[in-house]
Amino acid sequence: MPDWTYHPLSPVASAVLGRRRTQILALRFLAAVVMFAGGRRWIPWVFDHPPVPAQWKGRFGASVPVWVARESIAVLPVQGASIIEVGPVSVDDVEAVRRAGADRECRVVACADAPSVAEAVAPYVDSVSVGAMPDVIRLTEPDIESAIAALTNPSDPSTVVLATPAVLVAAGPAWFSRVIEAATPTSPAPGLRDVPHDPRRWPAWFWGVLVGVGMVVAGLGAAAITLGPVLLGYDRDYLGASVHDLHHINHHLVGFLRHDRLTMAGNMIGIGSLYLGLAWGGIRRGRVWARNALLISGTVTFLTVFYFLLTGFIEPLHTLVVVLLFPMFLFAVWRKPSTPRWQTVPEGPESERRAALWGQLLMIGLGGGLFVAGAIVSTVGLTSVFVPTDLTFLGAESGELRSANSHLLPFIAHDRAGFGGALMGAGLAVLLISLWGWRRGERWVWWSLLIGCAAGIAPAVVIHFAIGYTSFEHLLPLYLVVLVTALALALSHRYLTAVSAKSTHAPNAPSAAS
Repeated sequence: MPDWTYHPLSPVASAVLGRRRTQILALRFLAAVVMFAGGRRWIPWVFDHPPVPAQWKGRFGASVPVWVARESIAVLPVQGASIIEVGPVSVDDVEAVRRAGADRECRVVACADAPSVAEAVAPYVDSVSVGAMPDVIRLTEPDIESAIAALTNPSDPSTVVLATPAVLVAAGPAWFSRVIEAATPTSPAPGLRDVPHDPRRWPAWFWGVLVGVGMVVAGLGAAAITLGPVLLGYDRDYLGASVHDLHHINHHLVGFLRHDRLTMAGNMIGIGSLYLGLAWGGIRRGRVWARNALLISGTVTFLTVFYFLLTGFIEPLHTLVVVLLFPMFLFAVWRKPSTPRWQTVPEGPESERRAALWGQLLMIGLGGGLFVAGAIVSTVGLTSVFVPTDLTFLGAESGELRSANSHLLPFIAHDRAGFGGALMGAGLAVLLISLWGWRRGERWVWWSLLIGCAAGIAPAVVIHFAIGYTSFEHLLPLYLVVLVTALALALSHRYLTAVSAKSTHAPNAPSAAS
Protein backbone atom coordinates (compact mmCIF):
# COMPACT_ATOMS: atom_id res chain seq x y z
CA MET A 1 0.00 0.00 0.00
CA PRO A 2 1.23 3.54 -0.68
CA ASP A 3 2.39 5.92 2.04
CA TRP A 4 -0.86 7.92 1.76
CA THR A 5 -2.81 4.94 3.07
CA TYR A 6 -0.06 3.30 5.15
CA HIS A 7 0.60 6.21 7.49
CA PRO A 8 -2.90 7.71 7.89
CA LEU A 9 -4.70 4.38 8.28
CA SER A 10 -2.10 2.34 10.20
CA PRO A 11 -2.95 3.91 13.60
CA VAL A 12 -6.62 3.16 13.02
CA ALA A 13 -5.93 -0.44 12.01
CA SER A 14 -3.43 -0.86 14.84
CA ALA A 15 -6.01 0.26 17.38
CA VAL A 16 -8.35 -2.45 16.13
CA LEU A 17 -5.99 -5.29 15.20
CA GLY A 18 -2.78 -4.48 17.05
CA ARG A 19 0.36 -2.92 15.60
CA ARG A 20 2.27 -6.09 14.74
CA ARG A 21 -0.73 -7.80 13.18
CA THR A 22 -1.49 -4.71 11.11
CA GLN A 23 2.06 -4.62 9.73
CA ILE A 24 1.99 -8.31 8.88
CA LEU A 25 -1.39 -8.05 7.17
CA ALA A 26 -0.25 -5.01 5.18
CA LEU A 27 2.87 -6.82 3.97
CA ARG A 28 0.93 -9.97 3.10
CA PHE A 29 -1.70 -7.97 1.25
CA LEU A 30 0.97 -6.27 -0.84
CA ALA A 31 2.65 -9.60 -1.51
CA ALA A 32 -0.63 -11.11 -2.68
CA VAL A 33 -1.18 -8.19 -5.06
CA VAL A 34 2.33 -8.58 -6.47
CA MET A 35 2.28 -12.37 -6.80
CA PHE A 36 -1.31 -13.03 -7.83
CA ALA A 37 -2.65 -9.80 -9.35
CA GLY A 38 0.20 -8.84 -11.68
CA GLY A 39 1.44 -6.14 -9.34
CA ARG A 40 5.00 -6.32 -10.67
CA ARG A 41 3.76 -4.89 -13.97
CA TRP A 42 1.29 -2.21 -12.90
CA ILE A 43 2.31 -1.04 -9.41
CA PRO A 44 5.43 0.87 -10.59
CA TRP A 45 3.34 2.73 -13.19
CA VAL A 46 0.26 3.36 -11.10
CA PHE A 47 2.31 4.70 -8.18
CA ASP A 48 5.02 6.36 -10.29
CA HIS A 49 8.04 4.48 -8.94
CA PRO A 50 11.31 5.65 -10.51
CA PRO A 51 13.64 3.00 -11.94
CA VAL A 52 16.63 1.92 -9.88
CA PRO A 53 19.85 3.61 -11.12
CA ALA A 54 22.15 1.18 -12.90
CA GLN A 55 24.94 2.00 -10.42
CA TRP A 56 22.74 0.98 -7.51
CA LYS A 57 21.51 -2.38 -8.73
CA GLY A 58 22.55 -5.08 -6.31
CA ARG A 59 23.63 -2.39 -3.81
CA PHE A 60 20.42 -0.81 -2.52
CA GLY A 61 17.86 -2.87 -0.68
CA ALA A 62 16.72 -4.19 2.65
CA SER A 63 17.65 -6.59 5.41
CA VAL A 64 14.76 -8.74 6.66
CA PRO A 65 14.26 -11.67 9.03
CA VAL A 66 13.37 -15.10 7.67
CA TRP A 67 9.75 -15.02 8.84
CA VAL A 68 8.87 -12.19 6.40
CA ALA A 69 11.37 -13.16 3.69
CA ARG A 70 8.80 -14.51 1.21
CA GLU A 71 6.61 -11.40 1.34
CA SER A 72 9.60 -9.03 1.35
CA ILE A 73 11.26 -10.67 -1.66
CA ALA A 74 7.98 -10.32 -3.55
CA VAL A 75 7.13 -6.75 -2.49
CA LEU A 76 10.31 -4.75 -1.99
CA PRO A 77 11.74 -5.05 -5.54
CA VAL A 78 8.53 -3.46 -6.81
CA GLN A 79 9.16 -0.59 -4.39
CA GLY A 80 12.76 -0.08 -5.56
CA ALA A 81 14.94 -2.57 -3.68
CA SER A 82 17.44 -4.51 -5.80
CA ILE A 83 18.93 -6.70 -3.07
CA ILE A 84 17.34 -8.46 -0.10
CA GLU A 85 19.42 -9.80 2.78
CA VAL A 86 17.71 -12.60 4.71
CA GLY A 87 19.00 -13.60 8.09
CA PRO A 88 20.00 -14.95 10.39
CA VAL A 89 19.27 -18.29 8.72
CA SER A 90 19.42 -21.42 10.86
CA VAL A 91 19.13 -25.02 9.73
CA ASP A 92 15.41 -24.93 10.47
CA ASP A 93 14.97 -21.96 8.12
CA VAL A 94 16.44 -23.46 4.94
CA GLU A 95 13.07 -24.62 3.58
CA ALA A 96 11.49 -21.22 4.28
CA VAL A 97 14.31 -19.49 2.41
CA ARG A 98 13.92 -21.90 -0.50
CA ARG A 99 10.24 -21.01 -0.82
CA ALA A 100 10.91 -17.32 -0.39
CA GLY A 101 13.52 -17.12 -3.15
CA ALA A 102 11.79 -19.36 -5.68
CA ASP A 103 10.34 -16.54 -7.82
CA ARG A 104 12.72 -13.75 -6.89
CA GLU A 105 13.12 -10.66 -9.06
CA CYS A 106 16.19 -9.30 -7.27
CA ARG A 107 19.43 -10.46 -5.72
CA VAL A 108 18.87 -12.44 -2.50
CA VAL A 109 21.64 -12.98 0.03
CA ALA A 110 21.31 -15.41 2.95
CA CYS A 111 23.22 -14.77 6.17
CA ALA A 112 23.70 -18.23 7.66
CA ASP A 113 24.53 -18.83 11.30
CA ALA A 114 26.92 -21.72 10.51
CA PRO A 115 28.99 -23.01 7.55
CA SER A 116 26.81 -26.12 7.26
CA VAL A 117 23.70 -23.96 6.96
CA ALA A 118 25.41 -21.81 4.33
CA GLU A 119 26.12 -24.91 2.26
CA ALA A 120 22.51 -26.12 2.60
CA VAL A 121 20.90 -22.80 1.63
CA ALA A 122 23.33 -21.82 -1.15
CA PRO A 123 21.36 -23.47 -4.04
CA TYR A 124 18.30 -21.34 -3.27
CA VAL A 125 19.82 -17.84 -3.15
CA ASP A 126 22.27 -15.73 -5.15
CA SER A 127 24.98 -15.64 -2.50
CA VAL A 128 25.61 -16.69 1.08
CA SER A 129 27.62 -15.32 3.94
CA VAL A 130 28.34 -16.84 7.30
CA GLY A 131 27.31 -14.17 9.70
CA ALA A 132 26.72 -10.61 8.57
CA MET A 133 27.67 -9.55 5.04
CA PRO A 134 30.90 -7.53 4.83
CA ASP A 135 31.01 -3.98 3.37
CA VAL A 136 27.37 -3.36 4.21
CA ILE A 137 25.79 -0.28 5.75
CA ARG A 138 22.58 -1.10 7.57
CA LEU A 139 20.42 1.94 8.09
CA THR A 140 18.39 2.14 11.27
CA GLU A 141 16.92 5.60 10.63
CA PRO A 142 14.93 6.62 7.52
CA ASP A 143 17.27 9.51 6.70
CA ILE A 144 17.31 9.95 2.93
CA GLU A 145 20.46 12.07 2.79
CA SER A 146 22.42 9.43 4.74
CA ALA A 147 21.31 6.72 2.31
CA ILE A 148 22.34 8.81 -0.70
CA ALA A 149 25.67 9.73 0.86
CA ALA A 150 26.48 6.05 1.46
CA LEU A 151 25.44 5.01 -2.03
CA THR A 152 27.35 7.79 -3.79
CA ASN A 153 30.53 7.69 -1.69
CA PRO A 154 33.29 7.89 -4.35
CA SER A 155 35.84 6.26 -2.07
CA ASP A 156 33.77 3.05 -1.86
CA PRO A 157 31.48 2.69 -4.90
CA SER A 158 30.69 -0.95 -4.10
CA THR A 159 29.16 -0.36 -0.68
CA VAL A 160 25.83 -2.11 -0.14
CA VAL A 161 23.19 -0.05 1.67
CA LEU A 162 20.35 -1.91 3.34
CA ALA A 163 17.31 -0.57 5.13
CA THR A 164 16.42 -2.45 8.29
CA PRO A 165 12.80 -3.27 9.12
CA ALA A 166 12.75 -0.31 11.52
CA VAL A 167 13.39 2.04 8.60
CA LEU A 168 10.64 0.58 6.43
CA VAL A 169 8.12 0.54 9.28
CA ALA A 170 8.89 4.15 10.18
CA ALA A 171 9.15 5.60 6.67
CA GLY A 172 6.60 3.57 4.73
CA PRO A 173 6.69 1.64 1.45
CA ALA A 174 7.69 4.64 -0.70
CA TRP A 175 11.05 5.15 1.05
CA PHE A 176 13.08 3.53 -1.75
CA SER A 177 11.41 5.71 -4.38
CA ARG A 178 12.03 8.85 -2.33
CA VAL A 179 15.73 8.02 -2.04
CA ILE A 180 16.07 7.28 -5.76
CA GLU A 181 14.28 10.45 -6.81
CA ALA A 182 16.22 12.64 -4.37
CA ALA A 183 19.46 11.38 -5.96
CA THR A 184 18.34 11.96 -9.54
CA PRO A 185 20.59 14.52 -11.26
CA THR A 186 18.65 17.48 -12.58
CA SER A 187 19.30 20.68 -14.50
CA PRO A 188 17.53 24.06 -14.42
CA ALA A 189 14.09 24.23 -16.05
CA PRO A 190 13.61 26.40 -19.16
CA GLY A 191 11.57 29.60 -19.07
CA LEU A 192 9.37 31.43 -21.53
CA ARG A 193 12.40 33.21 -22.98
CA ASP A 194 13.80 29.82 -24.00
CA VAL A 195 10.81 29.07 -26.24
CA PRO A 196 11.79 29.45 -29.94
CA HIS A 197 9.84 31.82 -32.17
CA ASP A 198 9.18 29.03 -34.66
CA PRO A 199 6.03 27.11 -33.55
CA ARG A 200 7.45 23.96 -35.13
CA ARG A 201 10.12 23.95 -32.41
CA TRP A 202 7.90 24.76 -29.46
CA PRO A 203 8.44 22.30 -26.58
CA ALA A 204 5.62 20.07 -25.34
CA TRP A 205 5.26 21.98 -22.08
CA PHE A 206 4.56 25.23 -23.95
CA TRP A 207 1.78 23.56 -25.94
CA GLY A 208 0.38 22.35 -22.60
CA VAL A 209 0.47 25.91 -21.26
CA LEU A 210 -1.49 27.06 -24.31
CA VAL A 211 -4.09 24.33 -23.71
CA GLY A 212 -4.50 25.45 -20.10
CA VAL A 213 -4.74 29.13 -21.01
CA GLY A 214 -7.18 28.29 -23.80
CA MET A 215 -9.42 26.39 -21.40
CA VAL A 216 -9.40 29.27 -18.93
CA VAL A 217 -10.23 31.81 -21.66
CA ALA A 218 -13.02 29.56 -22.98
CA GLY A 219 -14.43 29.22 -19.47
CA LEU A 220 -14.37 32.98 -18.92
CA GLY A 221 -16.11 33.46 -22.25
CA ALA A 222 -18.77 30.91 -21.35
CA ALA A 223 -19.29 32.65 -18.01
CA ALA A 224 -19.67 36.05 -19.72
CA ILE A 225 -22.29 34.64 -22.10
CA THR A 226 -24.15 32.96 -19.24
CA LEU A 227 -24.25 36.11 -17.13
CA GLY A 228 -25.15 38.20 -20.15
CA PRO A 229 -27.42 37.07 -22.98
CA VAL A 230 -27.62 33.41 -21.79
CA LEU A 231 -28.50 32.26 -25.31
CA LEU A 232 -26.54 32.95 -28.46
CA GLY A 233 -28.02 33.06 -31.91
CA TYR A 234 -27.54 29.37 -32.64
CA ASP A 235 -29.14 28.51 -29.29
CA ARG A 236 -32.23 30.57 -30.15
CA ASP A 237 -32.36 29.05 -33.64
CA TYR A 238 -32.24 25.50 -32.26
CA LEU A 239 -34.87 26.18 -29.61
CA GLY A 240 -36.97 28.40 -31.78
CA ALA A 241 -37.35 30.55 -28.68
CA SER A 242 -35.83 33.56 -26.95
CA VAL A 243 -34.95 34.07 -23.31
CA HIS A 244 -38.32 35.77 -22.86
CA ASP A 245 -40.07 32.76 -24.36
CA LEU A 246 -38.25 30.39 -21.99
CA HIS A 247 -39.23 32.53 -19.04
CA HIS A 248 -42.82 32.33 -20.22
CA ILE A 249 -42.63 28.51 -20.32
CA ASN A 250 -41.30 28.34 -16.74
CA HIS A 251 -40.19 31.30 -14.65
CA HIS A 252 -37.33 29.24 -13.12
CA LEU A 253 -36.07 27.92 -16.46
CA VAL A 254 -33.66 30.73 -17.40
CA GLY A 255 -32.11 30.64 -13.93
CA PHE A 256 -31.80 26.86 -14.21
CA LEU A 257 -29.96 27.19 -17.53
CA ARG A 258 -27.69 29.82 -16.00
CA HIS A 259 -26.96 27.45 -13.11
CA ASP A 260 -25.97 24.64 -15.47
CA ARG A 261 -23.89 26.82 -17.76
CA LEU A 262 -22.08 28.86 -15.11
CA THR A 263 -21.16 25.68 -13.24
CA MET A 264 -19.77 24.32 -16.51
CA ALA A 265 -17.83 27.56 -17.11
CA GLY A 266 -16.27 27.39 -13.65
CA ASN A 267 -15.32 23.80 -14.27
CA MET A 268 -13.62 24.77 -17.52
CA ILE A 269 -11.62 27.46 -15.73
CA GLY A 270 -10.69 24.92 -13.05
CA ILE A 271 -9.57 22.35 -15.62
CA GLY A 272 -7.55 24.98 -17.44
CA SER A 273 -5.82 25.95 -14.18
CA LEU A 274 -4.96 22.31 -13.45
CA TYR A 275 -3.66 21.75 -17.00
CA LEU A 276 -1.63 24.95 -16.81
CA GLY A 277 -0.08 23.68 -13.58
CA LEU A 278 0.68 20.27 -15.09
CA ALA A 279 2.39 21.89 -18.09
CA TRP A 280 4.34 24.63 -16.33
CA GLY A 281 5.06 22.97 -13.00
CA GLY A 282 5.31 19.36 -14.16
CA ILE A 283 6.11 18.74 -17.83
CA ARG A 284 8.45 21.76 -18.07
CA ARG A 285 10.45 20.26 -15.20
CA GLY A 286 10.68 16.82 -16.79
CA ARG A 287 7.98 15.09 -14.75
CA VAL A 288 6.80 12.15 -16.84
CA TRP A 289 3.86 11.63 -14.49
CA ALA A 290 2.58 15.15 -15.30
CA ARG A 291 2.46 14.32 -18.99
CA ASN A 292 0.62 11.08 -18.22
CA ALA A 293 -1.88 12.93 -16.02
CA LEU A 294 -2.53 15.50 -18.77
CA LEU A 295 -2.90 12.72 -21.33
CA ILE A 296 -5.43 10.73 -19.29
CA SER A 297 -7.50 13.66 -18.06
CA GLY A 298 -7.40 15.54 -21.36
CA THR A 299 -8.45 12.50 -23.37
CA VAL A 300 -11.58 12.10 -21.25
CA THR A 301 -12.31 15.83 -21.34
CA PHE A 302 -12.00 16.18 -25.11
CA LEU A 303 -13.90 12.98 -25.89
CA THR A 304 -17.02 14.35 -24.20
CA VAL A 305 -17.59 16.57 -27.24
CA PHE A 306 -19.06 13.47 -28.86
CA TYR A 307 -21.97 13.54 -26.42
CA PHE A 308 -23.79 15.46 -29.13
CA LEU A 309 -24.28 12.13 -30.90
CA LEU A 310 -26.67 11.21 -28.09
CA THR A 311 -28.19 14.61 -27.25
CA GLY A 312 -28.76 15.72 -30.84
CA PHE A 313 -27.56 19.30 -30.21
CA ILE A 314 -24.24 20.52 -31.59
CA GLU A 315 -22.96 23.72 -30.01
CA PRO A 316 -20.72 25.51 -32.55
CA LEU A 317 -18.70 27.49 -30.00
CA HIS A 318 -17.96 24.39 -27.90
CA THR A 319 -16.94 22.54 -31.06
CA LEU A 320 -14.70 25.44 -32.14
CA VAL A 321 -12.89 25.39 -28.78
CA VAL A 322 -12.26 21.66 -29.14
CA VAL A 323 -11.05 22.03 -32.74
CA LEU A 324 -8.59 24.75 -31.69
CA LEU A 325 -7.29 23.16 -28.50
CA PHE A 326 -7.18 19.46 -29.39
CA PRO A 327 -4.18 19.73 -31.77
CA MET A 328 -2.32 21.69 -29.06
CA PHE A 329 -3.19 18.95 -26.60
CA LEU A 330 -1.71 16.32 -28.93
CA PHE A 331 1.52 18.30 -29.26
CA ALA A 332 1.67 18.61 -25.46
CA VAL A 333 1.39 14.88 -24.74
CA TRP A 334 2.87 13.28 -27.85
CA ARG A 335 6.27 12.62 -26.26
CA LYS A 336 7.36 11.99 -22.71
CA PRO A 337 9.74 14.53 -21.15
CA SER A 338 13.21 13.02 -21.02
CA THR A 339 15.38 15.34 -18.91
CA PRO A 340 14.76 15.80 -15.18
CA ARG A 341 14.64 19.53 -14.43
CA TRP A 342 13.02 19.68 -11.03
CA GLN A 343 14.59 21.14 -7.93
CA THR A 344 15.30 18.95 -4.92
CA VAL A 345 14.00 20.20 -1.59
CA PRO A 346 15.57 18.39 1.39
CA GLU A 347 13.37 16.48 3.77
CA GLY A 348 11.78 18.47 6.58
CA PRO A 349 9.98 17.58 9.81
CA GLU A 350 8.32 14.17 9.63
CA SER A 351 5.23 15.63 11.29
CA GLU A 352 4.70 17.83 8.21
CA ARG A 353 4.88 14.83 5.91
CA ARG A 354 2.47 12.81 8.04
CA ALA A 355 -0.07 15.65 8.04
CA ALA A 356 0.39 16.06 4.28
CA LEU A 357 -0.26 12.34 3.73
CA TRP A 358 -3.68 12.82 5.33
CA GLY A 359 -4.22 15.71 2.93
CA GLN A 360 -3.11 13.53 0.04
CA LEU A 361 -5.51 10.75 1.03
CA LEU A 362 -8.39 13.24 1.20
CA MET A 363 -7.51 14.86 -2.13
CA ILE A 364 -7.19 11.51 -3.91
CA GLY A 365 -10.59 10.57 -2.51
CA LEU A 366 -11.95 13.91 -3.69
CA GLY A 367 -10.60 13.40 -7.21
CA GLY A 368 -12.08 9.92 -7.39
CA GLY A 369 -15.39 11.23 -6.05
CA LEU A 370 -15.49 14.01 -8.65
CA PHE A 371 -14.86 11.47 -11.41
CA VAL A 372 -17.71 9.25 -10.18
CA ALA A 373 -19.97 12.28 -9.79
CA GLY A 374 -19.15 13.35 -13.33
CA ALA A 375 -20.01 9.90 -14.65
CA ILE A 376 -23.35 10.04 -12.82
CA VAL A 377 -24.13 13.54 -14.10
CA SER A 378 -23.27 12.45 -17.65
CA THR A 379 -25.52 9.42 -17.35
CA VAL A 380 -28.39 11.50 -16.00
CA GLY A 381 -27.88 14.11 -18.71
CA LEU A 382 -27.94 11.49 -21.44
CA THR A 383 -30.98 9.66 -20.06
CA SER A 384 -33.50 11.25 -17.70
CA VAL A 385 -31.88 14.75 -17.92
CA PHE A 386 -33.17 15.84 -14.50
CA VAL A 387 -32.73 14.65 -10.93
CA PRO A 388 -35.74 14.89 -8.58
CA THR A 389 -34.53 18.08 -6.90
CA ASP A 390 -34.28 19.76 -10.31
CA LEU A 391 -37.95 19.11 -11.00
CA THR A 392 -38.87 20.30 -7.51
CA PHE A 393 -37.02 23.56 -8.13
CA LEU A 394 -38.64 24.01 -11.54
CA GLY A 395 -42.05 23.03 -10.23
CA ALA A 396 -42.65 21.03 -13.41
CA GLU A 397 -42.31 17.55 -14.84
CA SER A 398 -40.14 16.58 -17.80
CA GLY A 399 -43.20 15.87 -19.90
CA GLU A 400 -44.53 19.39 -19.39
CA LEU A 401 -41.26 20.93 -20.56
CA ARG A 402 -41.08 18.58 -23.55
CA SER A 403 -44.64 19.50 -24.51
CA ALA A 404 -43.82 23.21 -24.30
CA ASN A 405 -40.76 22.87 -26.57
CA SER A 406 -39.62 19.61 -28.17
CA HIS A 407 -36.00 20.81 -28.35
CA LEU A 408 -35.78 21.98 -24.77
CA LEU A 409 -34.80 18.67 -23.14
CA PRO A 410 -32.06 17.81 -25.69
CA PHE A 411 -30.73 21.36 -25.21
CA ILE A 412 -30.55 20.96 -21.42
CA ALA A 413 -29.22 17.42 -21.79
CA HIS A 414 -26.29 18.75 -23.84
CA ASP A 415 -25.34 21.16 -21.06
CA ARG A 416 -25.72 18.59 -18.32
CA ALA A 417 -23.88 15.78 -20.06
CA GLY A 418 -21.11 18.16 -21.13
CA PHE A 419 -20.69 19.33 -17.55
CA GLY A 420 -20.57 15.72 -16.38
CA GLY A 421 -17.85 14.89 -18.89
CA ALA A 422 -15.82 17.94 -17.90
CA LEU A 423 -16.25 17.02 -14.24
CA MET A 424 -14.84 13.58 -15.00
CA GLY A 425 -11.81 15.19 -16.62
CA ALA A 426 -11.35 17.56 -13.68
CA GLY A 427 -11.70 14.72 -11.20
CA LEU A 428 -9.02 12.73 -13.00
CA ALA A 429 -6.70 15.74 -13.01
CA VAL A 430 -7.19 16.27 -9.26
CA LEU A 431 -6.76 12.55 -8.55
CA LEU A 432 -3.59 12.11 -10.63
CA ILE A 433 -1.92 15.32 -9.47
CA SER A 434 -2.59 14.24 -5.89
CA LEU A 435 -1.54 10.64 -6.52
CA TRP A 436 1.70 11.37 -8.35
CA GLY A 437 2.72 14.92 -7.46
CA TRP A 438 2.74 14.96 -3.65
CA ARG A 439 6.33 15.96 -2.88
CA ARG A 440 7.85 18.35 -0.41
CA GLY A 441 8.33 21.80 -1.92
CA GLU A 442 6.07 21.25 -4.97
CA ARG A 443 4.36 24.60 -4.52
CA TRP A 444 2.73 24.45 -7.93
CA VAL A 445 0.80 21.33 -6.89
CA TRP A 446 -0.76 23.13 -3.94
CA TRP A 447 -1.56 26.28 -5.89
CA SER A 448 -2.92 24.39 -8.90
CA LEU A 449 -5.27 22.39 -6.70
CA LEU A 450 -6.33 25.50 -4.76
CA ILE A 451 -7.04 27.60 -7.86
CA GLY A 452 -8.50 24.73 -9.87
CA CYS A 453 -10.86 23.61 -7.11
CA ALA A 454 -11.82 27.18 -6.14
CA ALA A 455 -12.63 28.01 -9.76
CA GLY A 456 -14.85 24.97 -10.01
CA ILE A 457 -16.52 25.36 -6.61
CA ALA A 458 -17.13 29.10 -6.19
CA PRO A 459 -19.34 29.70 -9.27
CA ALA A 460 -21.40 26.62 -8.42
CA VAL A 461 -22.06 27.83 -4.86
CA VAL A 462 -22.81 31.42 -5.89
CA ILE A 463 -25.20 30.61 -8.75
CA HIS A 464 -27.21 28.12 -6.68
CA PHE A 465 -27.89 30.74 -4.03
CA ALA A 466 -28.39 33.49 -6.62
CA ILE A 467 -31.26 31.63 -8.30
CA GLY A 468 -32.69 30.24 -5.07
CA TYR A 469 -31.82 26.60 -5.77
CA THR A 470 -30.77 25.90 -2.19
CA SER A 471 -32.03 22.40 -1.54
CA PHE A 472 -29.78 20.92 1.15
CA GLU A 473 -30.04 17.47 -0.42
CA HIS A 474 -28.91 18.85 -3.78
CA LEU A 475 -26.06 20.95 -2.37
CA LEU A 476 -24.78 18.43 0.19
CA PRO A 477 -22.15 16.96 -2.22
CA LEU A 478 -20.95 20.48 -2.95
CA TYR A 479 -20.63 21.26 0.76
CA LEU A 480 -18.61 18.08 1.21
CA VAL A 481 -16.32 19.06 -1.66
CA VAL A 482 -15.69 22.44 -0.02
CA LEU A 483 -14.97 20.82 3.36
CA VAL A 484 -12.64 18.11 2.02
CA THR A 485 -10.77 20.52 -0.25
CA ALA A 486 -10.19 23.04 2.52
CA LEU A 487 -9.08 20.36 5.00
CA ALA A 488 -6.76 18.61 2.52
CA LEU A 489 -5.07 21.83 1.42
CA ALA A 490 -4.71 23.04 5.02
CA LEU A 491 -3.07 19.77 6.09
CA SER A 492 -0.64 19.76 3.17
CA HIS A 493 0.17 23.47 2.95
CA ARG A 494 3.44 23.53 4.91
CA TYR A 495 4.73 20.37 3.22
CA LEU A 496 3.90 21.23 -0.38
CA THR A 497 4.91 24.90 -0.14
CA ALA A 498 8.12 24.32 1.82
CA VAL A 499 11.10 26.40 0.76
CA SER A 500 14.65 25.64 1.83
CA ALA A 501 17.84 27.57 1.33
CA LYS A 502 19.48 24.17 0.84
CA SER A 503 17.29 23.40 -2.22
CA THR A 504 19.60 22.21 -4.94
CA HIS A 505 19.83 20.46 -8.23
CA ALA A 506 21.73 17.18 -7.89
CA PRO A 507 24.29 17.15 -10.68
CA ASN A 508 26.66 14.63 -9.12
CA ALA A 509 24.27 11.89 -8.09
CA PRO A 510 23.80 8.74 -10.16
CA SER A 511 21.06 8.98 -12.72
CA ALA A 512 17.66 7.50 -12.01
CA ALA A 513 16.21 8.80 -15.25
CA SER A 514 14.80 6.38 -17.77
